Amino acid sequence: MRGPHNIWRLIRTGATLERTGAMKVVLDAMDAPAPLRIVARAFAWPVQWLGVKGDLDMPPVTRALTALGPAYIKFGQVLSTRPDVVGDELATQLRVLQDQLPAFSSEVARKCIEDELGRPVDEMFSELSEPVAAASIAQVHKARLRETGEEVAVKVLRPDVERAFRKDIDAFYFAASVVEFLSPASRRLHPHDVIAHFEGVVLGELDLRLESASASEFSANTMNDTGFQVPGIRWHLSGRRVMTLDWAEGSGMGDNDALDAAGHNRPELAARVLQLFLSHALRDGFFHADMHQGNLKVAANGNIIAYDFGIMGQIDEYTRRVYAEILYGFIKRDYRRVAEVHFEAGYVPAHQDVDEFARALRAVGEPIFGVDASGISMGSLLSYLFEVTERFGMETRTELILLQRTMVVVEGVARSLDPQMNIWDVAKPIVESYIKDSIGPRAVISDLVRTVKVLGRFGPRLPQIAEAALMQYSQTPPPAPGPSPLRWIAWLSGGTLLLAIGYATGIYLG
Repeated sequence: MRGPHNIWRLIRTGATLERTGAMKVVLDAMDAPAPLRIVARAFAWPVQWLGVKGDLDMPPVTRALTALGPAYIKFGQVLSTRPDVVGDELATQLRVLQDQLPAFSSEVARKCIEDELGRPVDEMFSELSEPVAAASIAQVHKARLRETGEEVAVKVLRPDVERAFRKDIDAFYFAASVVEFLSPASRRLHPHDVIAHFEGVVLGELDLRLESASASEFSANTMNDTGFQVPGIRWHLSGRRVMTLDWAEGSGMGDNDALDAAGHNRPELAARVLQLFLSHALRDGFFHADMHQGNLKVAANGNIIAYDFGIMGQIDEYTRRVYAEILYGFIKRDYRRVAEVHFEAGYVPAHQDVDEFARALRAVGEPIFGVDASGISMGSLLSYLFEVTERFGMETRTELILLQRTMVVVEGVARSLDPQMNIWDVAKPIVESYIKDSIGPRAVISDLVRTVKVLGRFGPRLPQIAEAALMQYSQTPPPAPGPSPLRWIAWLSGGTLLLAIGYATGIYLG
């Protein structure tokens, strides 16, 4: 239910932030302006007694987000990767939200496993440890297979986590409605679509069968990536609420002291984690969309190990090309081309002036390139770009939300390893390689070949399609003068024939 009753949930959110002391910490970390501080505190202070007290042993912000529930914890996980936004101290405090939350009892976990898999735990596992990690949605136990003696990780969903997420998401929908009502200008950002996108991602994370499938596909895509590994899935011991995968040992990517003690090269790891993300997003169009430190470890041999595949991003090939051209344009400082790509993709309304937009983009890019490596930030770029596109009427692209959010998270992870990393230098070879393979002459030929193949599959149906088009044309009032359907069919057939001949000739001559 997304009605006004959600006002209570939003009031309780503000009250909890104030009661736990988190409101002041967050406003200070964000360097909020005085008017916002006054309004926020004036709203929350009188009702703070309605807030949840939370765990008194936790720092204020961690305490508040944990008390508010899993959706708020997810938000805290994102902030934990952005010390440049919230400061080093708060980012460190929030990292416990990644995999160090209070666990539920092993007895409850055993019952969940038995109910889901339909077999006694002792029949499947000779050992099942206490929880070794606990996050907002599930916790993980280390186990040993009774049949083979191999070590595995068993992931179990928290009890009633689906209902808790639904309550939060309903409140978010209500908040989006309020924002749209009070600020009509915000409608271009499609707040409801953004929440719907978040809802789809989260609900997918609550079905571990889907996560198992995502992990399997991700593993197949990345099996040849040097220095990267994905644990294998044990399908016969996995279900909707339980997931079993190979145990993979390593140092946490958020523990710099442990990485240094193990002799790992942190600047090299920082570059590799960013390049791997870009490769997965651009090359495969299927990427890990929750790459915070809690989901990444470094094996003794230096491999980066990825965990937790509940949130995966997927983008089509056309969108990948657009995104790559925009990134490449900024890297090359070709702002005219960046502007043209926005217009060609329909991201900016056609009535806007492309030259004026290019100048605005230059104002975004040049200040970033004018600072040293530690000051170059993808987060800053996206923030400035958002301001510019707002002026030119660009609407929110929901298909890019997860990609942009993950880019910011991955940058935060990389910077925690190497604060001096130059993200443009690291990203350039990956983007250039993708541009060469996917936008150059080779890509044009590949697109034509695929077009011929698609038309070939529809070959037997072309007469019926042509007949249906002609019948529809004859039954409707004459349209305004323009190319007739027969003319379009002739062009389509002739073009297809020429492409097929050219393709066949190329194979023959090759």
